[in-house]
Amino acid sequence: MVKMTGAKALIESLKRQKVEVIFGIPGGAVLPIYDVLYDSDIKHILMRHEQCAAHASDGYARASGRVGVCMATSGPGATNLVTGIANAYMDSSPIVALTGNVPRAFIGKDAFQETDIVGVTTPITKCNFQIKNAKEISKIVNTAFYVASTGRPGPVLIDLPKDTQTEVDDIEFDNGIILRGYKPNIEPHPLQIEKAVKLLVQAEKPVIIAGGGVITSGAPQELLALAELLVAPIATTLMGKGSVPENHPLSLGMLGMHGTITANKIVPEADVLLAVGTRFSDRSTGKVETFCRDAKIIHIDIDAAEVGKNIRPHVPIVADAKLALKAIYDRLIKSFNKNERSLWMNRIQEQKKQQAEMENKDGMTPPHLLVELRKILPQDAIITTEVGQNQMWSALYLKTYKPRTFISSGGLGTMGFGFPASLGAKVACPDVPVLDIAGDGSFIMTEQDLATSVSWNIPVTVIVLNNSVLGMVAQWQRMFYNRRYSAIDLGKIPDFVKLAEAYGAQGVRVGSPEEFIKAVKMAMKSEVTTVIDVPISSEQNVFPMVPPGAEIDKIMIG
Repeated sequence: MVKMTGAKALIESLKRQKVEVIFGIPGGAVLPIYDVLYDSDIKHILMRHEQCAAHASDGYARASGRVGVCMATSGPGATNLVTGIANAYMDSSPIVALTGNVPRAFIGKDAFQETDIVGVTTPITKCNFQIKNAKEISKIVNTAFYVASTGRPGPVLIDLPKDTQTEVDDIEFDNGIILRGYKPNIEPHPLQIEKAVKLLVQAEKPVIIAGGGVITSGAPQELLALAELLVAPIATTLMGKGSVPENHPLSLGMLGMHGTITANKIVPEADVLLAVGTRFSDRSTGKVETFCRDAKIIHIDIDAAEVGKNIRPHVPIVADAKLALKAIYDRLIKSFNKNERSLWMNRIQEQKKQQAEMENKDGMTPPHLLVELRKILPQDAIITTEVGQNQMWSALYLKTYKPRTFISSGGLGTMGFGFPASLGAKVACPDVPVLDIAGDGSFIMTEQDLATSVSWNIPVTVIVLNNSVLGMVAQWQRMFYNRRYSAIDLGKIPDFVKLAEAYGAQGVRVGSPEEFIKAVKMAMKSEVTTVIDVPISSEQNVFPMVPPGAEIDKIMIG
């Protein structure tokens, strides 16, 4: 045991978890922690908004596979983290959020800047803790990192009343945890594996849907090996983008509401559907009553709550995706003959050829620009996106070849996510280019952290597809509301070139595909963040597709 303050115990516990960086903003309720942090080797990056701190820690976690950490003071500082915490929860991203609070004697008395942040975040965290005394800090930190990073990853919050930070006690550091009943099941049940194998052997037209769980579990190789053995094409969810190289012959691209033509044509034809690490969200399935109604469905997910929640599978497998896929492969490799599926492969190639013919676009359109962008990017370049049309264009036309190189807000759909996430990704992977594909509406929401990127020397490239409107809302008003445009006009404000320069970043406006490529090449060599303003038509649509077995209806608009 060592006698020290709670603040010192916290920083020492974080060091033992190999935390290298914290994204945050100080305030009165966390000043004892920041005073200890002053002498620590842990790097603190001062953000300009707490929501951005949460998104940056999320981007760091997704790019690196490690737990991201953010910190804020009590009251409004803590509540400003909430959107970022909810975003991480929906997308299964492992972050630990640290918040200060008023001293224990003032809790529940409406003290200055008091908020019940534990109560606020209970529905959007895997678990959360409020420190009762300094002695328990070490075990709670150990528990938080263990829970955040195991099973289905997600956010955990630790709330520290200010007097627990200054309290001196005998602190014992060990590897123990204090959460009873938490034991994620990772081993697949042999009987369920046998059932899955039997269906896959009998299948004539198997299809795989790969979700974010494939990437989280480190299973892309196992996924691809099984797909090649089965001659089973792979459609991905938005979160699963990167789980298979999108130039692979078996890749169908993204499934769903704004998915590729190929994925949305082939998936409904499946007689056996193997879904891995996905929650069957409404954007992927459309109406669940009509989704792949003729297919036998195998669902692998580490979260038992997701299996059967939206789609009832014929074979549920609650397990780690990597272990389950390996078990299926090892059982199949002994006897399976993939040559029996040549007709299915011909059908896939035919559909992909039709899609390629339809996607031949040029000019200052997002599809053409993103196809050309991919040609000049290294395969390990990391792409983050905002939310809206820019996100869907990126998912459709900017092919991804490696896991953890496409980072987007899926479940919550958070406008403003991409830019701070790109900063976190760049901190995690400083040697690769990081680009944020943005819309003007989204980028405006978190542009203040250009100050963070410049002052902390975190150079990223922001590509603003600038149509001067809230693009996706305008598209739906075009399609479903007879062009009655309501509250979507952003005008020409701000001037993004001047905005970037005001923060000490670079700004450039382009007017042709050639200027665009030149600007991106320049930006990737720059030592400061570059904002590239790309004016596009406000009438440009993301090509809407019908989710498998369903019609697009107004329930899905958003």
